[in-house]
Amino acid sequence: MKQIPNEKEEILNHEISGFHRYVLTEPVHICFASQNLCEMLKTDETKLLLKDRDGYADFVHPQDFASYKDFLSDLSRKEQTLTLEYRLQCADESVLYVRDTCISRKDADGTFYASSVLTDITGLKNESNHFSFLDEDSLCGFMRYTCEKQPRITYINDKMMEFLRFPDAALGESDYVEFCKSNIFLMIPMEERRKFSKYLNRVYSAGTPIAGEMTLLRYDGTRAHVFGWVTKCISEDGTPEFQSVCMDVTERYESGKEAETKRYLKALTEVYDKIFEFHLDSQTVKCLFCNEDSSYRPFLDIAVKIDDAMDKLFLSEVKEEDYNKVSTFFSNFIQKKLVLLNDEPPQLIFRANSSDGTEKQYTGVVIKLDEAVCLFCCRQISNPFEPERLANENDRLKEGMRDLVSHFFDGIAAFELSKEGLVRPLYASENVSEFFGYSTDEWMKLTKTYTPIETFVARSEAAYEDFTKILENGEAEFTYFDYKTETERRIRAVCSQREPNALSPSYVMLYDMEGEDKKNRMLPSNQTVTIRTFGYFDVFVGDKPIAFRNKKSKELFALLVDRKGGFVTSEEAISFLWEDEPANSVTLSRYRKVALRLKNTLEEYGISDVMETIDGKRRIVMEKVECDLYQFLSGREEYSQLFKGSYLSNYSWGENTRAELSNDLDYL
Repeated sequence: MKQIPNEKEEILNHEISGFHRYVLTEPVHICFASQNLCEMLKTDETKLLLKDRDGYADFVHPQDFASYKDFLSDLSRKEQTLTLEYRLQCADESVLYVRDTCISRKDADGTFYASSVLTDITGLKNESNHFSFLDEDSLCGFMRYTCEKQPRITYINDKMMEFLRFPDAALGESDYVEFCKSNIFLMIPMEERRKFSKYLNRVYSAGTPIAGEMTLLRYDGTRAHVFGWVTKCISEDGTPEFQSVCMDVTERYESGKEAETKRYLKALTEVYDKIFEFHLDSQTVKCLFCNEDSSYRPFLDIAVKIDDAMDKLFLSEVKEEDYNKVSTFFSNFIQKKLVLLNDEPPQLIFRANSSDGTEKQYTGVVIKLDEAVCLFCCRQISNPFEPERLANENDRLKEGMRDLVSHFFDGIAAFELSKEGLVRPLYASENVSEFFGYSTDEWMKLTKTYTPIETFVARSEAAYEDFTKILENGEAEFTYFDYKTETERRIRAVCSQREPNALSPSYVMLYDMEGEDKKNRMLPSNQTVTIRTFGYFDVFVGDKPIAFRNKKSKELFALLVDRKGGFVTSEEAISFLWEDEPANSVTLSRYRKVALRLKNTLEEYGISDVMETIDGKRRIVMEKVECDLYQFLSGREEYSQLFKGSYLSNYSWGENTRAELSNDLDYL
């Protein structure tokens, strides 16, 4: 019988896997490293036993370092036992997966120690990474493919073949399957290939999986929507490979898309007389909506080939002088040359004979739903020579919705509101989503769920009370920064519910009040501009103070005054306005917005000439203002008592100038 060693150190060195001991009091470091741990890491204890820092942390995989540091931090809070799984990068560049079980204890002198035991779970992880549980009876699709620039599929299970509707080899189509296996990108739609390639590059370089939804091309030309993930593993021959597992979510995707399309169509029918759905992949078209007396009524919801429909439905009544224009428009549209992602929707104006035989003018617009499906929406123009003038508020809302789907111009939004105080946005132009504080992608996510109104408006610059006024009174006024024209506007928002049902869409129109505001606020050009810097900063035009709507734009103006006519660059201004943030694309964009707001405010008060801007640099034009700072610095006796020791009390950065002024005062 083998004798058990008596020495504790011998046991810790050789018989407890990866044993090591920490001192958790700063600086955290290893105070004992077993021989077993050194063998695991392919290193020696001199690289681990560092008194000024944690030498063991040098071997933790960079992707797992943050969780490892949190692990040690948690251990140092109280006596406890914790476990964490992470990766180690050995000295020979091999990677180990370990399960670290650590016990922390507090010594009599208050120092926290922790004893750690490592379990090598690399074999379990590799087995899991190879998805050995995915047999041919699995409900998931599974593929292995190489990490080449043009990845080759080395294995694909039957379920994945079923998802992609690949034919059986018995049908004599095996050549097509092999052709696709030679390049996985042949299974990816053209518009998705770049994104998929970026995902693979990220997985390969970071070594961590990526999950999400993806569109795939089926053998029959239709599209499958799958949810799954991609990970990088080591194949049986020791080379890197990608592995993907996915589930077919096409039915769920199509169901959700159909429901969303129905809501969209309902809004479009408020605007357009006829709506056609074009499937560009299958080259079919059908009429989705038309008036009861329309000649298109017999073709409602009937899909026909586009080539047949062009001559019989769209071109037969077009006037001869517009025939070539309409024919070319549809030819480009059908060949996908017309509709590009995120572009303004293409429009068409033409003349044609109506169902009663009279000549009328029509306008049509192409609205893209996805890469394969587009809508062509058409309406009659009542007066082709001048814009339609609508008599009442309801008609103005219709015109607003018409502009939304025709031009996507700023200032339109549509919401669903519930009695429980929840809101789900339906549509909005980009500027409106920005006004609420959301990016386009974030706004799209919000359209899929209901959100409490307080949460929804929390990012907006307008107060929550303004939004409750819109809902309670049907209208409200507030300041709106137009991100497209980069100007600040005073707007009036009008909310109108199309139906009394609490869940029916509420359309919100934003009307520009800028012209009226300017008329009311503009002061005569001969008014004196007076600036007060001693004490709190304020600016007066005549005897009326300027009501700066934005604190940062007021602070920027104060900075220009402090510079006494010298130019201030964007980078310099950022260092004062946001002292703890560096000048980067985010802060530069934020500064640009502040500077434009200042410009607009000065223009509203008719004093835009007091600030000069050249190549992005700004300065105050000293001779056009009266300022207590400039008067005091002039040295004239009548101004010598203006400074009492307080200067730009609003802003901490004014302290330097205040100190200089105090020194000058002491000298005098």
